[in-house]
Amino acid sequence: MTQPPPANEHPPADPSPPPSVAQEINWEDYRDHLATADKEGHRRWLFPRKPSGTWHQRRLWLSWILLAVMFAGPFITIEGNPLLMINIVERRFSILGRIFWPQDAVLFAVAMLVFLTGIILFTTAFGRLWCGWTCPQTVLMEMVLRKIEYAIEGDAAAQRQLAESPWNREKILKRTAKHGVFLALSFLIGNTLLAYIIGLDALVRIVTDPPSQHLTGLAFMTLFTLLFYSIFARFREQACIFICPYGRFQSTILDENTLVVAYDHRRGEKRAHLKPSQNAAERATSGLGDCVDCRACIAVCPTGIDIRNGTQMECVNCTACIDACDHIMDKTGRPRGLVRLSSLNNIERQLPQRFTPRMGVYAAVLVALIGLFLFLVLTRADTQTTILRATGSLPQFSAQGQVDNLFTVKILNKTNRDIPVEFRLEQPAGTLRLMSGSPLRVPATKLAQSSPLIELDRGQLSGHSTPVRIGVFGTSGRKLETINTKFLGPRS
Repeated sequence: MTQPPPANEHPPADPSPPPSVAQEINWEDYRDHLATADKEGHRRWLFPRKPSGTWHQRRLWLSWILLAVMFAGPFITIEGNPLLMINIVERRFSILGRIFWPQDAVLFAVAMLVFLTGIILFTTAFGRLWCGWTCPQTVLMEMVLRKIEYAIEGDAAAQRQLAESPWNREKILKRTAKHGVFLALSFLIGNTLLAYIIGLDALVRIVTDPPSQHLTGLAFMTLFTLLFYSIFARFREQACIFICPYGRFQSTILDENTLVVAYDHRRGEKRAHLKPSQNAAERATSGLGDCVDCRACIAVCPTGIDIRNGTQMECVNCTACIDACDHIMDKTGRPRGLVRLSSLNNIERQLPQRFTPRMGVYAAVLVALIGLFLFLVLTRADTQTTILRATGSLPQFSAQGQVDNLFTVKILNKTNRDIPVEFRLEQPAGTLRLMSGSPLRVPATKLAQSSPLIELDRGQLSGHSTPVRIGVFGTSGRKLETINTKFLGPRS
C-alpha cells in the first residue's frame, strides 16, 4: 500500500520555466499584428501619399456634395422645421421637416430597423463603400483635413522629413499653421453638430447672448471642438480601426459575392520587380505576374495595410490603392484592374457579379420595413391626446338622475401650426363640456391641458364602470383621434 507523503514535505521544484500562454508573433504575417503598431507596441504614424486618379476624382465630387449638404443642413427648413434636428434636451426631433416626439417611439424603432437593415444590405452588396466614400469622419479627414495637411506640409516624403527634423523655424511655422487651421475647422464642425442637436436658433442664442446665460451650451461647444480636433490631428485612422463597430462586424456580413476592393492574385502573382529589359511576355514565361511589387498601393493607403494580403478589417474601401495600381499598370503597359472593385467569386472563379438570394431576402425585409415606416408616418395623427380621471374626483349625482365625471385631458400638437380642437362624446349618449371652453386651441408643437365634464343619465350606465368613447375633432370637422376611457357610476 502506497503511503501518502508527509504534510510538511514539498514536491521537488521543476527547473524548467513555466509554459507561456502568449502566442509568439509572426511579424511577416499581417494577421498577427496591426499595420499601425511597431514591435514595441508603439503607434506607427502613417504618412499616406497623396492619392490621384479616376476613383479619387469621383470620390472628391461626391465628398463636395456631401459636405455641402452637411454644412447647409442646419440652415434648411421645411414648413418652418429643421431638415434634421435631434434635440435630446427638449426631446424634439425633426426629420425632413416633420417633428417627432418621444411618444413616437414606435416610429423611431421602425426607423432604426430600416437603418440597420439598409446597412446590412448595402454592406452585403458593396462591402465598406460607406466607410470610404460617405462616412462623415472619412470624408472630413481625407477630403478636407488631409488636403490641408498636404498643402501646408507637402506630400508624404516631405511630411516624414518634417516629422524627423528638429524643431526649427520652418517646422514651428508649418505645424502652427496646420494645427491652427485644424482647430478652426474643428470649431466649425463642432458647431455644425451642435446645430443638428439643439437647432440653429438655440445655437445662435448661445453665440449672441452673454456667456453666463449658456454655460452648458458653451461647455458642449468646447467639448465638441476638442473632440474633433483630437480625432483629426491625432487619432485619425485609429477611430476606424478601434472605435467604429462597423468594421468589426463586417466580417459577419461579407461573403464571397460581396463587392470589395480586391487584389487579383491570379493575375498579379508571382510578384517581382520589373526589369527594364523585360517585357510582359518574358515575365509571363518566367512565371511572374503583373504585380511589380512597387508597393504604391500601400503608400497611398490611409490605414497602412497591404491590400494584396486580402480583405482586412482596416480596409475602408477608399479605392486609393486602385488608382495607385492603375497608374503603375499604365506605366508598365499592362491592363488596369489588378486591384479593383470585385468579389471573391469573380476573382477566384471568374463568375460575374450577381444579385444573390441573401441580398434578395435583405431587400425584401428592407422594402417591408420602409413600407411600414411610411404607413406609420402617413397615418400618424396630428395630435396625441391623453384623458384621465381628475385626481381625487368622485362621481356626482344630480336630482334629475344624472351622473357627472370630471376628467383631465392633455393634448399634444405634433405639427408646426396651432390647432383648435373640439371634444365630442360619441358613445354612450350624453353631454361633454370643456371647462375651459370649446374649442381648445393647442399651440404649435406644444402641450395643452383642460378638464372635460361628462354627464350621463343613469339609464346609460352599465354597472360601476361604463366604457366611454370620445372623438377629438379639428374645427374643420376632421376627426383627429378617438379616445376610449371609463365612466364611473354608483357601486351596486
